[in-house]
Amino acid sequence: MVVRRRPRPLLIFLVVMGSFLIMLAAVYLYMAGPVDKNNHDLIEVEIPSGTGVTGVAKILKENDLIRNEFVFTITVKSKSDLYLQASTYQFRQDMPMEEIIDCLVKGNSYNPDAISITFKEGERITDYAEVIADATNHTQAEVLNTLNDPAFLEQLRNKYWFLTDSIVQEGIYYPLEGYLAPDTYQFDNQDVSVSTIVETMLDEMASELDPYRTTIEGNVHYYMTMASILELEGTNTENRKMIAGIFQNRLSANMNLGSDVTTYYALQYPMTSDLTSEQFATVNPYNTRASNMGGVMPIGPICNPSLSSLEASIEPSSSNYLYFVADKNGNIYYTSTLEEHEAMVQQIKDRGDWIW
Repeated sequence: MVVRRRPRPLLIFLVVMGSFLIMLAAVYLYMAGPVDKNNHDLIEVEIPSGTGVTGVAKILKENDLIRNEFVFTITVKSKSDLYLQASTYQFRQDMPMEEIIDCLVKGNSYNPDAISITFKEGERITDYAEVIADATNHTQAEVLNTLNDPAFLEQLRNKYWFLTDSIVQEGIYYPLEGYLAPDTYQFDNQDVSVSTIVETMLDEMASELDPYRTTIEGNVHYYMTMASILELEGTNTENRKMIAGIFQNRLSANMNLGSDVTTYYALQYPMTSDLTSEQFATVNPYNTRASNMGGVMPIGPICNPSLSSLEASIEPSSSNYLYFVADKNGNIYYTSTLEEHEAMVQQIKDRGDWIW
């Protein structure tokens, strides 16, 4: 005869309590999880000064940033050393409750008046002046006046090692052309000074150039000028390096660089249509198509280049090519002789891929 023992009360209690705690933990994890892990939109939330934990929980719940006010409140209060700071925050529904609490404890410097300005690679100083004017309380004329102000330029030359006397030589259109690092920058408000914007961009350029300083410091203006041409002639680091090598070959052979983009800059024309033979022949220290530019670099940069173009100017690819041409699809073709080059141009035109 088998005698079955009755379950011990303590064991039953432990099993029940264990199950309860597991269920409680699961509920807490759900309540403390993100409201919507797939929603990455920013939600601006203001926590007024003097708001208690309960009030903060209510504000967050009203904005669908937490699942449960009570769970938020007891979580914060269970950690006696926490202090939630009043401020304006930007939260997302994909943030777990603990992450939101951490932000509230740290506080933030979110500024609703802050502005963001994006400066694109390959654009000119005049384009940048327009971008600044659109984003701030300055006119385009005010921006350009600051950029060309002799006293300001002298101050900058004393501060940044890569700004040499070459930027203020006679014939230069805009001294800082080529030296303002393209990027997206944040500023406090629309009243930000032009000098602050410029120095922020130059600080970024200093960071980008620092790894190459020992290589380029003796002739930095050459590298910045070359990089600016490569920016507009090439489409990626690889073909820009190839073009840089071709330009070096042409300079060594006392040939013109023959870069059309320098002519557009010399004339201050947008690159939206073809130029005439007379325009390409214009004598100008920027125009490398002019007859007097054999073996000569343009007087200065023609746009503000990317880091990719700077790297290409420093590390050109070696080849025997002397010519290159691009079609309207961005494909670049390299040749060694003028006859080969002219034949390639005709092939591109015949198949309807000429750029204009």
